[in-house]
Amino acid sequence: MSAVVQRGVAGLLTSTSRYLRYLKWEHARRVVKSRSVLPRNPARRYTLPVAFRLLQNLRHLPAKVGRLSRSLRASQARPDDAWALGLLTPAEARLYLGMDARDREHACRVTRGLLAAHPQASPALRAAALLHDCGKSLRPYRVHERVLVGLVPGRLSRALPFGALYVRGAHPALGAELVRRIGGRARVAELVERHHTPGGDAEAALLHRFDDLE
Repeated sequence: MSAVVQRGVAGLLTSTSRYLRYLKWEHARRVVKSRSVLPRNPARRYTLPVAFRLLQNLRHLPAKVGRLSRSLRASQARPDDAWALGLLTPAEARLYLGMDARDREHACRVTRGLLAAHPQASPALRAAALLHDCGKSLRPYRVHERVLVGLVPGRLSRALPFGALYVRGAHPALGAELVRRIGGRARVAELVERHHTPGGDAEAALLHRFDDLE
């Protein structure tokens, strides 16, 4: 990421942080007030919480900008394949090497972040972190598609079965099927399938969290 972009993002986050503190204070004040006085327009009670949630999403902006800048060309990617292969079975390793270099780099970053916070993570969770985007290998993105899918929310992409958007929405299920088809571990396939919708699966929730942070 260029120095100019970094300074711009830093300034945006500083302003956002101040505004978030104000929103939290204002929302708390209104909640207290609403307990004794019914607001004239009940819909206004939801304005601040919605704005707060939207602004909270900006905390992931630097990571998303950085990932986008690294994803424009496969030649820019530097996945640590030697390290990653040590965490996979031979069949899973072949599937991993079939992934785009940019997706492999992302997978390594997710896995390293997860292990830094949870060094006792199970072998299946480590492998799933490396393979969670393997479903995208069925239909590699073009450069402009990588930018496009990064702008479209995941829920919306699952409702639009077209090209790159279909892959964005369906890649957890596609990836899980690939893991099963090549003889990968059942638990790895399960975690890959759940990494966007973990439900009550604690390990899948961890994978979703660190994938979202990267």
